[in-house]
Amino acid sequence: MKQYLLGDLNISENVVRLRKQAGMTQNYVAIQLQVMGLNISRSRLSMIELGRLNVPVGVLVALKVIFKCNYSDFFEGLEEKLSI
Repeated sequence: MKQYLLGDLNISENVVRLRKQAGMTQNYVAIQLQVMGLNISRSRLSMIELGRLNVPVGVLVALKVIFKCNYSDFFEGLEEKLSI
């Protein structure tokens, strides 16, 4: 019986896609997050977009508001990555 080790799924590519679709820079998004009371620098946002940091739930909620999108947009395409 084969065993597979599946790494955790990451929404970083979708965060980048949504930010670019909204026509926003990392710096602009970081400033908007700070205005909303979240302590996120541009470099920390970059680490999230590179998949090196997980997205805290509070940041995910704020990004939904900033990008004017649905939560499902953050998880687009991840089901396909589960196929073994």
